[in-house]
Amino acid sequence: MASLLAAGLAFMASCRSDKAGASVATGKDRKEAKAMLQGMWVDSETESPVFKVEGDTIFYPDNTGQPTTFSIIGDTLVLGSTNLHYPIVKQTRNVFWFKNPTGEMVKLARNDDQATKLSFMNSEPQAKLPGEVLKKDTVVVYNGQRYHCYVAINPTKYKVIRKTFNDDGVVVTNVYYDNIIHLSIFQGTQKLYSRDFRKAMFADFVPERFLSQSVLTNMDYSSVDDEGFHFNVMLCIPDVASCYLLDANVSLAGEMSLEVKEY
Repeated sequence: MASLLAAGLAFMASCRSDKAGASVATGKDRKEAKAMLQGMWVDSETESPVFKVEGDTIFYPDNTGQPTTFSIIGDTLVLGSTNLHYPIVKQTRNVFWFKNPTGEMVKLARNDDQATKLSFMNSEPQAKLPGEVLKKDTVVVYNGQRYHCYVAINPTKYKVIRKTFNDDGVVVTNVYYDNIIHLSIFQGTQKLYSRDFRKAMFADFVPERFLSQSVLTNMDYSSVDDEGFHFNVMLCIPDVASCYLLDANVSLAGEMSLEVKEY
């Protein structure tokens, strides 16, 4: 349920941002404050890298995290890609304190040592690249008839955007790639069923908030009975143990229906 918590935090943060936004919408970007923020910043207590600032862009040590533009208006840090607002409590050339969306104080310190630099060596953003096409071929015998079930999981370049909060409560944008899954069922040489499965097909079965962050991950043959052929379909949020398991049932007449089995 970690994904739902992150989504909830993002929703609360957006509500607070709307209120804070009203007070900074007409303000001007403080160039001197942005200039003091240039460089690398670590957590004051753990000394773990949090972000690096170059110009008007924030970079994260995790290279799946996409950089974001920012501004400092009044006493507020505003992240451009999310429009989230973080009240600044203290700022000097070597100290940066602000409150995250849950109201916790985040205390950062400037750190330019070699170990910190190494953390940002690969900070150029990278989406998790598509993998190879995965093909599965299953032979099924039912009521004396022989069937072939073909499943092909095809990586695409359709991006899935997922926003999470790091340990300091700063929102980080991650990018993944979705799949299209092809299913064909043959009885001998006769095609019983053929279709491409896309994530949008599951909009009536999976909450939109989950669906927008998930990847169509897998399809496996499960069983056959009087209702037809059953396939387990998985929709998962990347890097989170949170998935929907659905039953794609293809009848012997070639009609398909969906049902949620597990979440």
